Order: sequence, then structure tokens, then C-alpha cells
Amino acid sequence: MTLAVVSSRALAGMDAPEVVVEAHLANGLPAFTLVGLAEAEVKEARDRVRAALLQSGYEFPQRRITVNLAPADLPKESGRFDLPIALGLLAASGQLPADKLKDYEFAGELALTGALRPIRGALAMMLSAARSGRAFILPRASAEEAALAEGAEVYAADSLLAVCAHLTGRTPLPRVVPRADVAQPDYADLADVKGQQHARRALEVAAAGGHSLLMSGPPGTGKSMLASRLPGILPPMTQAEALESAAVLSLTGNFRSENWRLRPYRSPHHTASGVALVGGGNPPRPGEISQATHGVLFLDELPEFDRKALEVLREPLEAGRITISRAARQADFPARFQLIAAMNPCPCGYLGHPGGQCHCSPELVARYRGRISGPLLDRIDLHIEVAALPEAEMTAAGEGEPSAVVRQRVAAARAIQIARQGKANAQLGSKEIDQHCQPEAAAMALLRQAIARLNLSARAYHRILRVARSIADLAGDEAIRASQIAEAVQYRRGIHS
Repeated sequence: MTLAVVSSRALAGMDAPEVVVEAHLANGLPAFTLVGLAEAEVKEARDRVRAALLQSGYEFPQRRITVNLAPADLPKESGRFDLPIALGLLAASGQLPADKLKDYEFAGELALTGALRPIRGALAMMLSAARSGRAFILPRASAEEAALAEGAEVYAADSLLAVCAHLTGRTPLPRVVPRADVAQPDYADLADVKGQQHARRALEVAAAGGHSLLMSGPPGTGKSMLASRLPGILPPMTQAEALESAAVLSLTGNFRSENWRLRPYRSPHHTASGVALVGGGNPPRPGEISQATHGVLFLDELPEFDRKALEVLREPLEAGRITISRAARQADFPARFQLIAAMNPCPCGYLGHPGGQCHCSPELVARYRGRISGPLLDRIDLHIEVAALPEAEMTAAGEGEPSAVVRQRVAAARAIQIARQGKANAQLGSKEIDQHCQPEAAAMALLRQAIARLNLSARAYHRILRVARSIADLAGDEAIRASQIAEAVQYRRGIHS
């Protein structure tokens, strides 16, 4: 046999299209030609495969070798095709029976010794491979991650020799099953935060409805501390959420099986570019907002971010997805993150501080706050001020309410939302708001007064209703009351009051 066909997978955004690796041997001077729109790291597979075959005790065919990666118009990158190329050459040269290859898909980077190295995107590849009905053979370090996919049949291998022994029936590879003893996520506890009852309440409301939150206050008031406690009061991840979050992190190589069902918490530095936030590159990879899917994206020192970088957040905040378009390709990534941002009230940070340390002029303060555009601020549901703690509260003994207690209330409120509308309140559309967020007569009258007095936009009106709906769900109320509208309006005033 001079032709062998092996199945593998490429990565295109969250998708993993099938790649057919065709290895053909022909008479002529020894040569190795690799075609099929392969990137540089794929072309380097020629040298890795040659060394791995020889070190594993096999012969490298001294013939004219052509390896085709089909489809030809799909870009191929990384070393994931080393293993299927090596198996194709062994089958085409008669050193390995080819009849078993059709039952499996393969991916893995080969070391020069023939050992298999892990690859990124194993879970995303397995989610697609499971629909094909074929099993997947992967490096051991990637197999446990891929086994998390529902209906996955994954086998773990340490080397090329182990894969060949499995295909010949000499030594079967172990089938990998998901870990049953996954530890409970270990989050920072809200009990560590002293005082700040207003901020704690806003954090609970944000968690209940999946709302975005902007905190403004002097340095050292606990803004970053509060933000880092948000994942610990969110409801436990569902299976679908955990899979989508893990698949995104798998694309970047950042997923760890011990972090399964752990809500991601991303906190990029304010020097991060727009591409770092939304993703990009060639081929496109997910950015910070996608890696925070079903978790928290915390932007500290919000005005210090480049304005153009912040503006790219506007559409994902509304849509929950990001599409990265390049001249030759397009990639779609989830971006259902919860935005928590923090900022100082002025450049020096001490405007309104009891110590009277601020000497910033009104023009300087206005210029500082103007670094954040109105349309972006309008998309943030809750705006609160986090004031400096009085000495009595700072030195008081005891702890605040722990995360476990708050999480129970948040989970109960979120369960009400899922039963009523199938999604969190922050994701409600305008028609769904009209259906599920109708306030009582007194509450509607109060809302009309707020709209007229604060000159609120239509977007702000809808966000007030969503937040009020979350407050009502926390209280277990079916109808939205005037007090709940008043609280939601107060969260909209925030830094503009």
C-alpha cells in the first residue's frame, strides 16, 4: 500500500473542522513534500516525524513522500498534525496495518524521541469529534481535558510506540474517563470584607442577575477585594457553562482539569490592547473577554485603559459573543462575561476623602472621568461609590457575612429567573423586559420621575428594569415594587450624582 488516510482536527475559532491527512509514497528521489495551506510549525513536522520514527525503531521511507492536509483552503497550524502524519507514513509503507485507522482520530506533537507532547484545544476538538462517532487518541496530558466532553471516547498515549501498539492490538491504550473526585471550587470569601454594606449589596444584586458593575472610590477602600469575591457568590456552573468555559481556555492552553467548574476570573493590566481584550492574531485566538466566559472580567483603574481598547467592549457586553474578522478567515468566540470595573474619583484618587487630601481642579477631574465614553458607561448596569471606611469599622472585630450564605440567596434568585425566562435578567431583550419586568403602578410613576429628572436613555431605562427585576427576585417578590425601582435608580446615578 502506498497511500494511507488518517483523520485529525484543525481549530477555527470554537470549531474544530475535520482534517484528512493523506500520505502517499511514490518512486523517485527521496523527498518530503507537505501541502495543504500549512503554517511554518506544521511544515517543520517533516523533521520531527523523521526523527521520531527512527528513534522509535521504524524505518523512514526513502521514497518520494507527499503529505496532503485536506481541505486545502483551511489553514493548518501548530504541531498537532505530527502524530497523524507519522501514522500515515507507517501505514503507507506497510509498517502499520491501515485497517484500524478509520476508527480513530489523532492529534499530538511529537518529540524527537517519539514521545507525545500536549496540544492546545483538545476539548474543543473532542466536542467536534464526538459527533463523528470516532474515538480520539491524544497525548496523555491532553486526554483528561478532552474526556470532559459528553459522549467522548478518548485514549491516552505517551508515545508514538504506544499508539502503534494499540493499533496492532499488542497493548491497548487506557480509555480516559472524567475525574469523579473533582474538588469544590476554592474562592476568596466575602467574609474577609469589613463594612462596605452598600457595595456588598450591589455585588449581591450584580451576582443575582448577571449585571455589570462599576465601583468608584479612593485607593484602599476594597474595590479590588470586592471584585475578587464575586466568583464565590455566583451560582455553581452548569454542565453546559463549564464545558464552554473550559473549551475557550483549552484554545489558549490555559485550561487545567483541577479548575473544572471553577468560574474564571480575569484581571488584565490597564496596558492591555484592544486585541488582547477581544482576541485576534493569525489564526485568531480568544482574548480576555472570551477567557472570562461565564466568569468575571475585572478592569481595575478603568480610565487608565486605552480608550480604543475600552470601546471594543461595547458590542460584546450587549451580544455576549465576539466575531473576529480577518482578510482570510473569521472566528466566532463566546463572550458571556460579567464586567466588574473600578476607578478612582479623580487623578490623585482622593476626591471626597475625609482627609481632604485632593487638590485636583474640576477641569482635571472632568478630563479624567471623560476618558470613559458615555456609551460604555451607559452599558454598565450598576454604578456605585465605595467610600473610605470610618476608623470604627476598620478596626472592629468580627467578619462580614460569608460567601456561602450570600451564594444561597443568589442561587435562589437565579433559579427563579431560569424557571421564568430561561436566562439571567441581564440577558433579557426588550420584548422580554416588557413581559417579565412590569412594575407596580407606584413603581412605574417613580420610574417616570427618574427618567425625566436624570434624563436617562432608553438603554438606561431597560437596565433599571432589569436590575429592579433582580432585586425583586432576591426578595422573592413576583411584582417589582417602588422601593426596588428606587434602589435600581440609585445604582444608575452612581458616579454622576
